[in-house]
Amino acid sequence: MSDQIPYVESGAYVAYNNENGGVIERLKQDGIVDLDSEFQSVPDWISTKAMISSWLADAMMYELWVGSDGRSAYKMYYSDLSWPMRKVLFLKQVYIVKQRLGITKDNAKQREDEIYKRAKIAYGALSTRLGEQNFLFDDRPSSLDATFLGHALVTLHALPDTSVLRSKLLEHDNIVRYAEKLKMELIESGSSSSGPQFHSVHSSSAPRKGPSNWSSKPKSKPKREKTEEEKTFKRKAKYFLAAQLLAVLLFLSVMGGYDSGDLELDNDD
Repeated sequence: MSDQIPYVESGAYVAYNNENGGVIERLKQDGIVDLDSEFQSVPDWISTKAMISSWLADAMMYELWVGSDGRSAYKMYYSDLSWPMRKVLFLKQVYIVKQRLGITKDNAKQREDEIYKRAKIAYGALSTRLGEQNFLFDDRPSSLDATFLGHALVTLHALPDTSVLRSKLLEHDNIVRYAEKLKMELIESGSSSSGPQFHSVHSSSAPRKGPSNWSSKPKSKPKREKTEEEKTFKRKAKYFLAAQLLAVLLFLSVMGGYDSGDLELDNDD
């Protein structure tokens, strides 16, 4: 999944999700669309954005690379590489994550407790903020909904059942309903649109022109027979890409809809 890059295309304009800030931030900076303009001065919006981009982002990073000995991330990201290479790359990434999160041998348990405690507080605050609304603020989508939707889908569908972070999210039924409802709506709704196109491509062949509808069709690779365990982890890994697709679709949905008929989430391998 690491070589696939979601991107948005409108005429000659293209924004890639691997650019600084991702597709959503690039669309804002280039003046294409900014769903957050009226929220910028709202104190609750600013604090909620900080909480999602720091506390929950740190919790996800910890869960993937340190929690459960990093087994999920190891198999999702490096299973197709040779053993020496995947081991070296994995250990290097774990080291980088621990440095970023300020984890040492002496404070490992303390930092773990702090990270999960903050995630629990964040989920509780978001659950209260959401209530029974369709979106977090003013019952209309913003970049916070897009960012949090991506986080929630990865937590619910890509992390193992034993995940501590997943168990804390599952404590809040309204958040789970919110994430699943948006996932189903964005995949299954098929209203036509003349707006920008959303795609997913391999990083080595990012095109400048594409089809006229929203689509996500990663190139197929030569397939080999996989074990059931490999297939399970591969399906979970696809949610990292799917979460990015759905998050950006949510962000752009108020621009006049989109055609999700070409959105494909292949779960066969």
